[in-house]
Amino acid sequence: MEPVSKVSGRVQVLDRADVDTDQIIPKQFLKRIERSGFGEFLFDDWRKEGLELDQGRPILATGRNFGCGSSREHAVWALDDFGFRAIVAPSFADIFYANCTKIGILPVTLPEADVRSLMESDEAVIDLEKQVVAFDGHEVSFEINPEVREQLLAGLDEIALTLGHADEIAQFEQERQEIGALTTKL
Repeated sequence: MEPVSKVSGRVQVLDRADVDTDQIIPKQFLKRIERSGFGEFLFDDWRKEGLELDQGRPILATGRNFGCGSSREHAVWALDDFGFRAIVAPSFADIFYANCTKIGILPVTLPEADVRSLMESDEAVIDLEKQVVAFDGHEVSFEINPEVREQLLAGLDEIALTLGHADEIAQFEQERQEIGALTTKL
């Protein structure tokens, strides 16, 4: 996972609340397990109805309760594959929020009025170190779990976090083997 410190660029607006993961990536595209190649199917049903998405916009501003419904990981994979690096909304479904942070997408929760203002802006800068979203001369602060913040800043996914404890794991395994050897002698 790449470190995330700042996400800057144009803002893609999806002015809809309660966007379900089934709408983010419809079920018919879930027949594979690799994490790439899902971007082309992002919001497939809505795109067929005229929703326009611009791959040159790394920030998605959307309505409350984004990512609700099933906990499909494919939804965040599709958003990532399409090129979104940050999603700004008044609220997120818990599992969706966690899935974003596990692959390096920065989910930012802001009050609905601030999200509405961001939707009217063309560009923004999201600074994770300072915990601010800057657009049109405004800076809006946001909160994020300190551990999640540090993991994103360092680019540490769950595997990298586990590997960071390799020496402790090896010591634990060695001790377990020694205990096992003692048990078999008794």
